[in-house]
Amino acid sequence: MFAKKLIAAAAALLAVHAAQAADGSVIDSVSVDYGSSAKVRMVRLGVQKDWSARWFQSNGSHLSGYWDASFGFWREYQYQNVSGAHENLTDIGFTPVFRWEHDNKKGIYYEGGIGVHRLSELYNNDTYRLSTLFQFGDHIGIGYVLDNNWEIGAKIQHFSNGGYRKPNTGVNFLELKASYHF
Repeated sequence: MFAKKLIAAAAALLAVHAAQAADGSVIDSVSVDYGSSAKVRMVRLGVQKDWSARWFQSNGSHLSGYWDASFGFWREYQYQNVSGAHENLTDIGFTPVFRWEHDNKKGIYYEGGIGVHRLSELYNNDTYRLSTLFQFGDHIGIGYVLDNNWEIGAKIQHFSNGGYRKPNTGVNFLELKASYHF
């Protein structure tokens, strides 16, 4: 079931891009992330739109960024702190991301972003609890854009409701990312 959802979501993302005109595209890259945390795994598909900004240019580098819209699948492996109990949830997110990169947009980059996420179910896994479906998702990351427009990266991402409702233990993921820029 999980694989079917993943394939359907990937097909939908490619269809959206194919429907856009080459010069007026709403998206200019697609990505897949794999994340791991305490007894939970996550796969996320995303589409991005570059801001085409160049702030603080210096020595062939600049600050820019992109919009990231994502759809993720989480698999909990210790639901309600019961060993072996499984639960699935989905995550829809939207994040503005700032990126320090080379002027040619190739090579190493550093990035960070804070966005909003909506979970399909309350997170209750291992000893971690999130008491709201609305979550903030912030991350810091590092990566590399290859000459063939493929990108690989790693990031640390934290989910939390910002403390406006308890319990709010937060969830931290270590993630790997692969992306392709059109």
